[in-house]
Amino acid sequence: MKTVLDLPLTIHNKTIKNRIVFHPMEGCDGTFEGAVDELTRRRYMRFAKSGAGIIWFEATAVSAEGRANPRQLFLNESTKESFKALVKEIKETAIAENGFAPVIIVQLTHSGRFSKPDVVPKPIVAYRNSHWEIGKENQPYVIASDDYCKTVPEKYYNAARLAEEVGFDGIDVKCCHGYLFNEFLSAIEREGIYGGSLENRTRLYFECIDAVKKAVSEEVFVTTRLNACDCFPYPYGYGVDENNNIDLTETKLIIKSLYEKGIRLINLTLGNPYLIPHINRPCINAPEDGNVGVQRIYDITKELNDEFKDIYFIASGLTYPGENAIKYAEKIINDGVADFAGFGRMTFAYPEFYRDYILKGELDRKKLCLKCSKCSQLMRAGTVAGCPVRDAEVYMPYYQKYVLRSK
Repeated sequence: MKTVLDLPLTIHNKTIKNRIVFHPMEGCDGTFEGAVDELTRRRYMRFAKSGAGIIWFEATAVSAEGRANPRQLFLNESTKESFKALVKEIKETAIAENGFAPVIIVQLTHSGRFSKPDVVPKPIVAYRNSHWEIGKENQPYVIASDDYCKTVPEKYYNAARLAEEVGFDGIDVKCCHGYLFNEFLSAIEREGIYGGSLENRTRLYFECIDAVKKAVSEEVFVTTRLNACDCFPYPYGYGVDENNNIDLTETKLIIKSLYEKGIRLINLTLGNPYLIPHINRPCINAPEDGNVGVQRIYDITKELNDEFKDIYFIASGLTYPGENAIKYAEKIINDGVADFAGFGRMTFAYPEFYRDYILKGELDRKKLCLKCSKCSQLMRAGTVAGCPVRDAEVYMPYYQKYVLRSK
């Protein structure tokens, strides 16, 4: 069944065969050194067969101290061959199954506050954020000094150089979900060259984008996954005004600067999956009805897409509509909300959903993501992440051991 989602787009001289994007969903299943492991490969082989136009490769650390968990992928000289083999296999498998290779974008990250203390002595944060520290007042951390910040662009430069070497088509400089660059966006009360004014708060983010662009050839494009707003109270989150209403004024200034830096593809999201996961992943049993969250994402994405006609946007929150997910994805394209439909949790539960729809004209209700957030519970429990309901043979034992038995 042909749909608007099948229409190709060419961006940065890369032809993307359709509008389906697999979001960067961490499996937390690399080796302790940060290399691709068995479960990593299994996930991406399932993704490769999906027919998605873009596979947005999961958060990959640029430094040891910036890893979000002990098994987060970490691209460096000692692990690059495992990445190279996987990227090659993804493309070969996709060509064999679907007749084309997806565009593969790697998300480079420094996890900042959410780096695990059992990996490094103390997480590195942008500033003291008392709102984010509720219930964690005794958690040790180090505020990133200006001198430390000045070392970060080189880490991105080195990782980007390796990313091109192993075969990625694009590089995402991650700025969302409370990780280091995103946290800096709300560092209004921080002193020095990385805090206070918007120019200062975006300084490190933009310096790392510039470093990545310098590291790669014109064959590799640079993009970003960006929080449109944090949905935290002012001044502890950006994208809100002093009355705690969503205010995209600074977001629009940032996007304008990204455009001037040559960014033409932006993957939009919002919120924080650690503290308010229902904001970026509308779900059941949440503080608000999931449809409210879906509408919030729709409205914010459309407002930005309407203003920036020369930038291609990827929408989030598309798993929640369930069996109507593809129809809703078509709607956001037809309504001019976004140019691409991004799916996250659905890719864990039902990676072949797009192929099924093309072949059968509908989704298999027995395979759909249930929006139960058990995949997120696995991640927060410190183990590998996947769907313990639809991929039970692999992930239910982890859920029973690390989630149920810990209660």
